Amino acid sequence: MDYRPLPAIFLADAPGLDFLNSIATPVDEPVDWIGDGEGLLSWLEQAGLVPVDVLAHMRSKATPAELDEIAAKARGLREWFRAFVQKRKGRPLSAKDLSELEPLNQVLQRDERHGVIVADANAASGLAFGMQRRWPTAESLLMPIVEALAKLVCEEDFTYVKACEGPKCTLLFADHTRGHARRWCSMAICGNRAKVAAHRARLREGKSG
Repeated sequence: MDYRPLPAIFLADAPGLDFLNSIATPVDEPVDWIGDGEGLLSWLEQAGLVPVDVLAHMRSKATPAELDEIAAKARGLREWFRAFVQKRKGRPLSAKDLSELEPLNQVLQRDERHGVIVADANAASGLAFGMQRRWPTAESLLMPIVEALAKLVCEEDFTYVKACEGPKCTLLFADHTRGHARRWCSMAICGNRAKVAAHRARLREGKSG
């Protein structure tokens, strides 16, 4: 499996679900965009979760083996969280689900975020309070991913977290459409395939009738 020939897929309408979709079967063969350390850096850049200068620093500072190890941890986190989402999609979360999320809290406790005053042309004073993150080790690359997963469970209504209805599709998405009628990861991909399949079925029925 190789992530390089194709751009990563971002159609979930929720960064946490986009992370789960970092392994998918866009054509015929599975593609894992975080199959190794370089893949993880590339995916983080495409997702906009880590500044480009931080990624460049990590490439120069960390060894390929170190980055591969972090990518393996990211894949483990991805599959653990996928099981959580698959079990609970389609219904609201509650405080009863908190105990299952302890692995996320354990990682979040290691985060190195801090407040900072920055220039902001839109603020009345020209200044604003913001948050920045230190990136002391390669493992800190996991922090924005874990934060995206935490925000997903806290801010998204899991009633509308869905799996694409495409027969071979593994993609998940948050249905933010009016009426929550979204069925496909993309109308251009699985939605179009379903239309073609339905058309062929009607043709076959017409011939048999």
